[in-house]
Amino acid sequence: MSYFNVRVYGLLINEHNEVLISDEQSGDRRFSKFPGGGLELGEGLIDALKREFIEECNAEIEVLYHLYTTDFYEQSSFNDSQILSIYYLVKAVSPLKLNFKTIAFDFDQNTLQSFRWININELKTEDVTFKTDKTAIELLLKQIHS
Repeated sequence: MSYFNVRVYGLLINEHNEVLISDEQSGDRRFSKFPGGGLELGEGLIDALKREFIEECNAEIEVLYHLYTTDFYEQSSFNDSQILSIYYLVKAVSPLKLNFKTIAFDFDQNTLQSFRWININELKTEDVTFKTDKTAIELLLKQIHS
């Protein structure tokens, strides 16, 4: 049985022109992505994104605008679902209080998630794992450089 898996992500750019990346491990898979996650039944996209940022980053965000919605087929890497991802440009309401890393997958003890900043001028599609995130980076960079 296949089904849709709706995901919502935020591209958070700080005052130093850096984008927040989340490095995670689930089972034996490691991946880099933007903060965010799955939509829960009865939840709107913006509310889901705000909840995900509180859960993952302990941070309140303001959603600035819609950047991209998946426009191609993507099979989940974790189950039989078809992924539908929605990306927003967001900003933090107050400074993030996370233990930022400089190296991918530099996890603290008892956690399989870490966060790092990448300067937007150095951001590449190779910095993230999934095709939808790579597409969001391409669109963001095209927007910035136009």
